[in-house]
Amino acid sequence: PLSSDDAMEVASIRSVAGFATTMANCFSRPVRTPHHTATAVSLLGGGVKAMPGEISFAHHGLLFLDELTEFKRGVLESLREPLETGEIYITRANYRVRFPASFQLIGAMNPCPCGYSGDAKRKCRCSPETIDRYLAKLSGPLLDRFDLIVELPGLSQTELLLQPCLHRNPKAELREITKTQTLQIRRNKVLNSRIKTADLPRICALSKKQKLKLAGQLDILGVSSRATHRIIKVARTIADLEGSEKIEDAHLNKALLLRRSRLVNRLVH
Repeated sequence: PLSSDDAMEVASIRSVAGFATTMANCFSRPVRTPHHTATAVSLLGGGVKAMPGEISFAHHGLLFLDELTEFKRGVLESLREPLETGEIYITRANYRVRFPASFQLIGAMNPCPCGYSGDAKRKCRCSPETIDRYLAKLSGPLLDRFDLIVELPGLSQTELLLQPCLHRNPKAELREITKTQTLQIRRNKVLNSRIKTADLPRICALSKKQKLKLAGQLDILGVSSRATHRIIKVARTIADLEGSEKIEDAHLNKALLLRRSRLVNRLVH
């Protein structure tokens, strides 16, 4: 649930747009799911009356972009700055405004236009050139701002229909998340995702051996310095979830695995 201060910020944004906030929903984190036809103004904000956009309505919550590659490239590229800073500046001829926009971004996409690239049972109908054009809608700098890039295989009909449902305990999971977030804020003053680069050596300390091994693996992946810092932050989070004071080799390896995909390899190489 939102803290009192965060709930006040979310309610203020909704109030600017004329949306009602009730006691029933004031502490629920916002979830926004704009359609892939959304314009830059609807996503970022602006317009005649300087209204907040979807990224501000998702402040302290979740922005889910389904069919990520169907969004216009310019619209996706406009997300880079708010993802980095947690706010959006909008300058027009008759106004200048700043809206908060600290949100968690989740994107989902097919591996190619037909959806079957890499499928073990169905043949992809797309040429390599077509797939390259399709993936080119996502730039390297935009992908750098994703902490996790996970490729999910398609389920067979047997797996889909016969696999027993996994009954989880969401309350127990939420307690673990809350506990980890509390730990991070007490140690860092912010969540791990917001650790400044200058504070990384202190908060996410690595041994010389770990640095040399990680450097070799990252050179193979061909990632940028921004992605390197994100991988280290993810490793720190994995360590926090496991109750470890130090980042171990296993945490770094898991963070790297959560960054490997054919999408990244194809765009890099």
